[in-house]
Amino acid sequence: MSAPNIRHHPSDELLMNYAAGALPEAFDLVIATHASLCDECRARIGGFEAVGGAVLEQLPEAPLSEAALARTLARIAPEDRTRRPDAMPSSAAAAVFPAPLRFYVGGDLEAVRWRGLGGGVAQSVLKVRGGDEASLRLLRIAPDTAVPDHGHSGIELTMVLQGAFRDGGGRFGRGDVEIAGAETVHTPVAEPGAPCICLAATAGRLRFRGLLPRLAQPFLGI
Repeated sequence: MSAPNIRHHPSDELLMNYAAGALPEAFDLVIATHASLCDECRARIGGFEAVGGAVLEQLPEAPLSEAALARTLARIAPEDRTRRPDAMPSSAAAAVFPAPLRFYVGGDLEAVRWRGLGGGVAQSVLKVRGGDEASLRLLRIAPDTAVPDHGHSGIELTMVLQGAFRDGGGRFGRGDVEIAGAETVHTPVAEPGAPCICLAATAGRLRFRGLLPRLAQPFLGI
């Protein structure tokens, strides 16, 4: 089911890399989860895949070993938990997590074990392959609560699953994706109402400005 009023989308570069299978698993899951709610991005991914297929058809044939097919199948099933949204179980109307994320977590919101970070913010770190490339976590931010002021050492994708937050004059609601780069320093604030639940993939570590978050960072893994 497509989410209405999605205004913030992943960039074409991210969608192309997703279509090519070139993203770390953490970013892969954010894109797949967004695309499962966004007709526009799902169509763009399909277009990029079609272009990639046309390019492959123009390449000269290359010999393969007899075991190539078996090795390929072993790599993509059943371990690949992030792939195409149209291959995932159909969404339940009342679910907070879209189908790719439910498939990955093994359930909806009730399946998550939260760890408090203080100040009304909690997280649940999700295990991903290639965790040295990017980390993946669910965030729960209490209404009217600000995430501590921080910057980034690499790119971060944050997708809203429930509620909304405001950042830099923009509003991010269900299905929206905020892209933060190394130049971004911000303090997202959850809106009143339901807790804001987000899925965040981060390359590198966050750079907190406050002393207490910096001291706690090694113990929290953020």
